[in-house]
Amino acid sequence: MRDGAEYFTAPAIAAQRRYEALRAYFLDEMPAAEVADRFGYSTASIHQMATLLRKGRLNLFAETRPGPKGPRKATGRLRARVLELRAPGHSVTEIAAALTREGLPVSAQTVWQVLDAEGMPRLPRRDEGRRGPPARLDPVRAAALPGWPDEPLTVPCDHAGLLLLLPAICDTGLPDLIRQAGYPATEALTSWHSIGTLLLAKCARKPRVSHAGTLADDAGLAFALGLTALPKAMHLGTYSWRIRRDSNRALLTGLVKALRPLGLATGEAGFNCDFHAIRHHGDQAVLEKHYVPRRSQRTRAVLTFFAQDHATSDMVYANAGISKAEQAAEIIAFADYWQQATGADPGLLVFDSRLATCKILDELPGRGIRWLTLRQRGKTELARLDALPASAWKPAIIARSGRYRRPRLHEDMIKLPGISTRVRQIAITNIGRDEPTLLITNDLTPPGKNLFARYAERMMVENELDAYIGGFHLDALTSGVPLNVDLDTTLTVVAGNLYRLLALKLSRYERATPETLWRDFLDATGTLHIDPAGVTCALNLRSHHPALIDAGFADLQTPIPWWEGRSLQFRFPPR
Repeated sequence: MRDGAEYFTAPAIAAQRRYEALRAYFLDEMPAAEVADRFGYSTASIHQMATLLRKGRLNLFAETRPGPKGPRKATGRLRARVLELRAPGHSVTEIAAALTREGLPVSAQTVWQVLDAEGMPRLPRRDEGRRGPPARLDPVRAAALPGWPDEPLTVPCDHAGLLLLLPAICDTGLPDLIRQAGYPATEALTSWHSIGTLLLAKCARKPRVSHAGTLADDAGLAFALGLTALPKAMHLGTYSWRIRRDSNRALLTGLVKALRPLGLATGEAGFNCDFHAIRHHGDQAVLEKHYVPRRSQRTRAVLTFFAQDHATSDMVYANAGISKAEQAAEIIAFADYWQQATGADPGLLVFDSRLATCKILDELPGRGIRWLTLRQRGKTELARLDALPASAWKPAIIARSGRYRRPRLHEDMIKLPGISTRVRQIAITNIGRDEPTLLITNDLTPPGKNLFARYAERMMVENELDAYIGGFHLDALTSGVPLNVDLDTTLTVVAGNLYRLLALKLSRYERATPETLWRDFLDATGTLHIDPAGVTCALNLRSHHPALIDAGFADLQTPIPWWEGRSLQFRFPPR
């Protein structure tokens, strides 16, 4: 072969390689397998290319297109049109845009080349008022309403369903409670305006303060709070850091006093108490490590404490930022809080074994406080119980659904280190565990099976915490400083009670979770019709409106204190 034959035998370009392969297959009649090996194809690819070529669907050579290869030449009608548009004083950018709209696409640089060739100078620099993007309107700043509108007004409200909580806010007197709790105010906003916005953001299930920006554009919700506009996330974030624990505690105290006449927070059946660790996701937070059940590990977290009224299942107390040194004494702190709020010490306190030490348990009887908790199993105690005869275990029947309704119990009085008096121990078997479960208490009156059933109901506080995590994003705030978390837990308790007051008015929703109430009723849009007498909230059609109508919301007229006594009423669309 002559020099240069390798250009044809070993083609480097893909298109030429396809051509040479098909030429060998069709003209030289080489087998497909040999062609594939020679040119680096698979046999199936050779057959496929041959089929496409036979059908005229394979183009091996690209055809060149005739026409100008350079930029558009501004001649003829285009040049005349450029000069025509420049006569009134249009800029090159404006001329290029006008020509593009007319079907003569051209760049501003080409327009300038035409004008420069004609000897036309540049336009003089325009003043600042005629340059740049359109002027923006000044942002609306949050401020108290200057007065009630004199004329009827209609305002759309993207979160109109939240207004269903205003009757509960008025029933508990929250604006006065917030003012009396000593929350800070600003020159433009009262404490109710700031805390009320944070509370509505919590009720709207916004995970963090920074997410409250989605509420800021809702003019109807701002009017409902008595504002021209809702505060932005920056104000809410900086405001939250100014709040102290004393204000949160005072608000919870006032809330309990307001809830008791409404049938909540009675404390008659005692309280379920539990710790909850809110994990911090940063690396350099000055926080202690606590066990986080959702992660099944010890990690840096803010330890919070919650107390739940057993009879009504509503949370009545929360505290955040508890250190390990203060952890055991939190039961005493709650007892002090309840005595201050109601004038009486709490009744039966039910908690797990990690909540308090024997030293704390020894202090509670002196204050007339009954307690019930678990005792950790020790080898010596388990051996003693295992040696008991079968007659020492008494069968019992627990009135509850599900399994393990027939436990066997053994009771005796024992002496524990750190507790000055003997305590009652109840050992329970036949409940699905290999070893007995040990309960200890200073309550000597109720039957053992009742105390066992009562401790089993302590799971209510864990279920409620789980509902708060899902409904109010309790675990979302991961601040490295517990101060902000304390406000978040306080608002969670307040929001949970507002939801509960709404649920108590709705048939079959008395035990509904916050997530269910939000989905069925509160996540709704509407329109506010404002007149000199008050506000009518016209809710848009939802499938669960009959439950609200049956609960009397269609006939409800609630005087709103911050509207100077003007009323709020609801209107539902006809079906």
